[in-house]
Amino acid sequence: MNRRDFLQLSGLGAGALLLPTGAVFGRPVAPEALLEPGVDVAVKKRLADAALNAAKSKGATYTDVRIGRYLRQFVVTREDKVQNIVNTESYGVGVRVIADGCWGFAAVVDAKNEDQTAKAAEEAVAIAKANARLMKQPVQLAPQKGFGEVSWKAPIKKNAFEVPIKEKVDLLLSVNDAALKNGANYVNSVLFMVNEQKYFASSDGSYIDQDIHRIWPTFNVTAIDPKTGKFETRGELSAPVGMSYDYLQVNPSDKITGITTRYNKGYDMLEDVTAAAKQAKEKLTAKSVEAGKYDLILDPSHLWLTIHESVGHPLELDRVLGYEANFAGTSFATLDKWKTKNFNYGSKIVNLFADKTQEGSLGAVGWDDEGVKTKRWDLVKDGTLVNYQAIRDQVHIIGENESQGCCYADSWGSVQFQRMANVSLAPGKTPLSVEQMIKDVKKGIYIIGDGSFSIDQQRYNFQFGGQLFYEIKDGQIAGMLKDVAYQSNTQEFWNSCVQICDERDYRLGGSFFDGKGQPQQVSAVSHGSSTTRFNGVNVINTARKI
Repeated sequence: MNRRDFLQLSGLGAGALLLPTGAVFGRPVAPEALLEPGVDVAVKKRLADAALNAAKSKGATYTDVRIGRYLRQFVVTREDKVQNIVNTESYGVGVRVIADGCWGFAAVVDAKNEDQTAKAAEEAVAIAKANARLMKQPVQLAPQKGFGEVSWKAPIKKNAFEVPIKEKVDLLLSVNDAALKNGANYVNSVLFMVNEQKYFASSDGSYIDQDIHRIWPTFNVTAIDPKTGKFETRGELSAPVGMSYDYLQVNPSDKITGITTRYNKGYDMLEDVTAAAKQAKEKLTAKSVEAGKYDLILDPSHLWLTIHESVGHPLELDRVLGYEANFAGTSFATLDKWKTKNFNYGSKIVNLFADKTQEGSLGAVGWDDEGVKTKRWDLVKDGTLVNYQAIRDQVHIIGENESQGCCYADSWGSVQFQRMANVSLAPGKTPLSVEQMIKDVKKGIYIIGDGSFSIDQQRYNFQFGGQLFYEIKDGQIAGMLKDVAYQSNTQEFWNSCVQICDERDYRLGGSFFDGKGQPQQVSAVSHGSSTTRFNGVNVINTARKI
């Protein structure tokens, strides 16, 4: 898996026959097993208490226990065939401790009794004490109050696992049929569904039970020119979300019309694939872009990825400190810049925030994976860098005494660490529609959907493509373009931001499989924005040889 959504899970088709295995994805099970209740919360508490007591008796000064059951279903189709249906379950217990001032961790799969969790805790303490011999300075953990016995559940209306497989297959095959009838030569479609049942207990006095749901309906269509053999593609414009099957139940009142039809709170897969097939075919005869400076109108379905790469990753504190460099490098936004309290990240209208509470987002939970209540906080305020994303053993470095609640592990068998929160661009405060924004553009390009990208190891210099490109001339859409990518650096780009549509246009994008760490872990994260204008950005033609 990689940062770009595991390459759409290995091509959405044949690659789905080779789904990852191990603790993250678990063992294959029958679909009925996904509806079984799992371990009772009273039993989880007993398992956790056994680990907490064992760790304390061996000298741990802090302990947390995560009991996780992870359920996943993948339904994969191509044209008129079902390629794969995979159901997986992963269950186990992870124990993290501080002993002799150092972290230690151990885990056990399929833990059924207190002896197993107690043994894991003892092993974690032994590991911590061994690690402490090489420690340069002890862990400094921000204080955290205990919450007692509490729970949080994603506000879903329809559990995806309760929907019959046949209904899901019928939906995907009807999506494929619509694509083929509207000009596509090939089409893949997939439903990914996840349920994380997570229980957290700590020596701080918290016992937290959470039930998290996510879904990602996705497809890719291909249109071929029979004369030249050239082809064009267009993928889904949906966002993976922290919802369940109700995401596919569209409310017409949420409809946003335009070049493509979108919905604020739902997704009409049939409508999107019908447009995708026609647009892929249109791309075959689209005009190749002339390189130069353009004003860019960026749709949220595109801008989320630019936010992810140029804001989300560089403002992770472990990257800023150089503690983490895997997958995304370190960061240009170093502490010395933040300490000035006036480091210019973007124009005055740029307000970027982190939020683990946003309903429907991929990262929404009540508490993070070290028992911290989640919240919203500012990262860039009125264009100025004001904060980072940090967890309990990091916040003292930035002069804070409370974690921001962005710690996560992708499995009971993985050590939790700092992960990107939902990082988003705040909508504009003045009423402004996409149509009004376009009317003021003399020479521009309207970009919809995410595409390829490249960014350096300090998250500064970058290039982004997209899926759909429309030329804007004198305030009017003048036709489709292709071979478009824009280049900039993070500060230059965000300082070129001149207009943001209001909250009526605000939508989420996101990544289902964002990679970080070594050993690698993946997390799901959303990024919201309204359609946004950036002036004078350098655009290149990706088809022309240098």
